[in-house]
Amino acid sequence: MPRARLSPILMIGPAAGFIGVFILVPMVLTIWLSFHQWSTQTPFSTAEWVGLRNYEDIFSALSVGRDFKTALRNTAIYTALSVAILLPLSVLLGLLVYQRAVAGGQFLRTVLFASYMVPMIAVALVWSKLYAPTEGPLNQILGWVGIGPQTWLAAPDTALYSLVLLNVWQQIGYFTVLAVAGLTQIPNTLYEAARIDGAGPVQSFFGVTLPLMRRTLLFSAVIAIINAVQVFEPVALITQGGPAGSTNVLTFHIRRVGIERSQGGLGSAMAVTLMLALIVTVFAIFAANRRGGRE
Repeated sequence: MPRARLSPILMIGPAAGFIGVFILVPMVLTIWLSFHQWSTQTPFSTAEWVGLRNYEDIFSALSVGRDFKTALRNTAIYTALSVAILLPLSVLLGLLVYQRAVAGGQFLRTVLFASYMVPMIAVALVWSKLYAPTEGPLNQILGWVGIGPQTWLAAPDTALYSLVLLNVWQQIGYFTVLAVAGLTQIPNTLYEAARIDGAGPVQSFFGVTLPLMRRTLLFSAVIAIINAVQVFEPVALITQGGPAGSTNVLTFHIRRVGIERSQGGLGSAMAVTLMLALIVTVFAIFAANRRGGRE
């Protein structure tokens, strides 16, 4: 083989090997196991072919299906709320730190991104103390302004939303930096032209800023969805899926079924379903963005 053709293969070979070993092989193995009944405490050779029975069980009216559908609903709510809060807030904060007339913009950008650098385990432990019903600082601050103590993580009606706030705090710095990166790609001449045409700040935002940040917001939405779907540490460390299953998200539920209960085939079917749902969602976002771009 000529050296000109061999060089690219040598350069991408190690990366392709790592991807194959650590991503593709586990993915194929998970799909294969989802069609089998297998205990995680036994070798792969003991897996028994059951076809689509695992998928039928997780969508059935049995307790297995009810728990899975509850976890799926909790994950969807958690993801939708996280994205709905993160994207507008990141744009707002991005505009704030990007304005050259605002003093301390660079410092604020550093502070915001610092929250993303803190490990989620540490964030979860700190926020569990902030959310404490009696001695928690959040309820104490609310008491100063005449608001009674909130249940936060102690009640099914508020526990999942409390985890969403935790996620927004930890992720907002990263998405603000992405928003700032998108703003830097917009030429100032477009804003000057808009001002000449009589557009105010609001008209410039909706007529210039948002349309030209479409690709940045698309990327941010996809990353925010992927991050939210993978939530695990706050649930595992703080709520353990409770109270009353209100924070039982899919990643935690898959671990509980596949590892704690040793139902590897059933857990694999849940993981494959989650992967397919994520792929469909991302493709739908890209399709909607493409359709909006043509319009």
